[in-house]
Amino acid sequence: MTIAADTKLGRYEIRSQLGKGGMGEVYLAEDTRLHRKVALKVLPAEVAANQERMRRFNQEARAAAALNHPNIAHIYEVGEADGTHFIAMEYIDGGTLSEKIYRDKAPLQKLLKYLAQVAEGLAKAHAAGVVHRDLKPDNIMITRDGYAKILDFGLVKLIEQQESFGSGTDGSSEVATAIFPQHSTPGLVLGTLGYMSPEQAQGRTTEIDHRSDIFSFGCILYEAAVGQRAFAGKDALDSLHKIVHGPTPQISGGPASAPDELQRIVRRCLAKDPEKRYHSIKDVAIELEELRNTLKGTAEPVYYSQQSLSGMTASISGAAARLDSARQPAASTRSAGPPRTTSSAEYIAGEIKRHKISAAIVALLVVAATTVGLGYYLHAKNSKVAIDSIAVLPFTNTTGDKEMEYLSDGISESLINSLSQLPGLKVIARTSSFKYKGKEVDPLEVANALGVTGILTGRVTRRGDNLLISVELVNARDRTQVWGEQYNRKSADLLAVQSEISREIAEKLRLRLSPGEQSQLAKRETVNPQAYELMLKGLFYRRMGGTENSMKAVEYYNQAIAVDPTYALAYAELSATYRDLAAGSVLDPKEFTPRAEGAARKALELDENLADAHYALALSKRDAWEWTAAEREYRRAIELNPNLAAAHLRYAFYLNLVGQQQQAIAEIERARELDPISPAVSANVGYVLYFARQYDRAIEALQKALELDRDFPPTHNVLGFTYAAKGMYAKAIAAYQEAVNLGNKSPSLQIHLGAAYAHAGDREKAWAILEQLRTSEKYVSPGELAILHDALGEREQAFASLEKAYAAHDPSLQYLGVEPAFDSLRSDPRFADLVRRVGLPQ
Repeated sequence: MTIAADTKLGRYEIRSQLGKGGMGEVYLAEDTRLHRKVALKVLPAEVAANQERMRRFNQEARAAAALNHPNIAHIYEVGEADGTHFIAMEYIDGGTLSEKIYRDKAPLQKLLKYLAQVAEGLAKAHAAGVVHRDLKPDNIMITRDGYAKILDFGLVKLIEQQESFGSGTDGSSEVATAIFPQHSTPGLVLGTLGYMSPEQAQGRTTEIDHRSDIFSFGCILYEAAVGQRAFAGKDALDSLHKIVHGPTPQISGGPASAPDELQRIVRRCLAKDPEKRYHSIKDVAIELEELRNTLKGTAEPVYYSQQSLSGMTASISGAAARLDSARQPAASTRSAGPPRTTSSAEYIAGEIKRHKISAAIVALLVVAATTVGLGYYLHAKNSKVAIDSIAVLPFTNTTGDKEMEYLSDGISESLINSLSQLPGLKVIARTSSFKYKGKEVDPLEVANALGVTGILTGRVTRRGDNLLISVELVNARDRTQVWGEQYNRKSADLLAVQSEISREIAEKLRLRLSPGEQSQLAKRETVNPQAYELMLKGLFYRRMGGTENSMKAVEYYNQAIAVDPTYALAYAELSATYRDLAAGSVLDPKEFTPRAEGAARKALELDENLADAHYALALSKRDAWEWTAAEREYRRAIELNPNLAAAHLRYAFYLNLVGQQQQAIAEIERARELDPISPAVSANVGYVLYFARQYDRAIEALQKALELDRDFPPTHNVLGFTYAAKGMYAKAIAAYQEAVNLGNKSPSLQIHLGAAYAHAGDREKAWAILEQLRTSEKYVSPGELAILHDALGEREQAFASLEKAYAAHDPSLQYLGVEPAFDSLRSDPRFADLVRRVGLPQ
């Protein structure tokens, strides 16, 4: 049944219908909370009624929502309102690739540009273990400014082993995959006729992996070149027969500009045997870009990152069983394309059974350096194992002068920041890498703990104005040196040395830097050397933690800016530090929240491509309750630097606050992947689960965090919050007291401790804490103080305190929608009105 305009589904208001298909109807809708257009896909009632299918679908949709790439349409939310299940996703204003081919008759060079972007998006998905399975021109949108976006990753197939998705009775993991065949008939192989791979058409479900997408991509590539489908038959059965048994079509009758090289690429994509296709879609992207350069008559370098080794591994270790999934209709306007006899096919393959993936897959990758195409793979010289991920361990200060620790630490951290921006390279965050400071380590053990293949170490010696920096990159798998170098430079050349190191590592790992990436590295060299050293000192103190050290960091950042007023990174770090001090009630947010935003805006004015600046502005926008702007800045920061673990972590919190709990969990897991042994990230995994009200999972995560560091106060804080939410007040009090013993004497913790005392019946201690806070010289958050008033039964005082918090724009009000400690106030209309005024979902 069609939904009428102006109908509301949760916070979404229907504007018009965009289309309909076997998986439901698609509408243009307005997100009334974030004030943005979305494409809303409403699932058929018979699909939503099947709980097992919905469970599986939600798992796959979460995986798809975690994909963050400029060439993939983003999934915002999988929701339900009044019994109607829907998917909210990015609305793309533009036309389909099909329209570009048939209606607009776009030139081949432009179509190849779009398809190269599609290949980049697919490479990102495949690296995350996600297969599209219904790739076709109608599922590719071209925005008005000329960028390709892949749609319909909502019903994809997970190809990697995921232990969290369930386990079999014998202890082995199984992948739960969504089965959404049309007409609710189990066991159907779905795909669009003319774009299915042979294994899809034959129902060989255990063989369907990323190589099926490569076959479909080849079909689209052929269609772009020739202007007709690769396997068009007189009917559905004839088309299926051609896909499985027919010869590979030749590019003939197409544009005269289509070169023979394009035929070779198409032929390899369309190989009947998956093993004979490209090993990864990334290879196709590289060759398409080379072809585009040839068509332009230039010899431009290829600026593509390399992220496809996981795809190569998957193809070599293809013994892993594959589970079937189904397609999803496109979530945007569809215009009429070429005439068709049928738009999709359903090939009956019988009941799909769940297959178990083997516990371990061993693959040996041999990279032939003499082959031009394979030359783009990340690999280490004389190494059998490719290096696609690095941990930069803290450099050793060999001067013996503790005052120089800021220099060795700062060089290490700066290299982490520089390497993080190299394409296709996973770089572990500083917090985890610095766990090994001052320790003799085995590269293999560190690599296993951090999930990397390369370890970068170094030593720094300073003699007067001279610096001697020794650097070594080790392949952790076999402990062999990949590259090493010594740099004897003046202190004033420190920034140039770090850029040089980054470029040499990129060269050794066969990474190709785009002009923009080269520019970002070069920008660092223009900073005043004195300002840079002051910046390093600020970073050194901020990373030490604690209020006093953070205030010292602020002093050094301001000194760096005084020396070099064009230092964008110093403004960004100053902004983030101001913000955290204000949010922690150390500085008055009324004064320092505007200061934080001003510093972030100055950083962006100086360098609009600085990820740290977008991250800092996102923090300020969140505190200002400007939710749409905050999300935009978080996503831009992550786009510019996918390795920025802090951005993933804080974006997870943002998603918590706006009610997107599953996406928040996916984002915090990405932060943990980049910062795997950080106590702070591990504690925040528990925090995100706490806000998602998954208390038992939160406690489990926090206990694991304590195994990393039992002396990290925030872990005990969040453990106390979680126990209190479960009504386990004695355990909550014990956790809070442990945090106090470890040095956390903040007003925030005292408020929660007092509330726990009150709920446990010890009102005398609760009143004592309240009186102490009333007379404190420190900033006490009136929003949080409402929690203690409420616990003591002072409901009116609680609301008075919340109103005071609203007037002061207190940061704690961000948590109104998700903080369990406010639950007893939610039934009061005044609370709902306050949530509305803050702009949060009800």
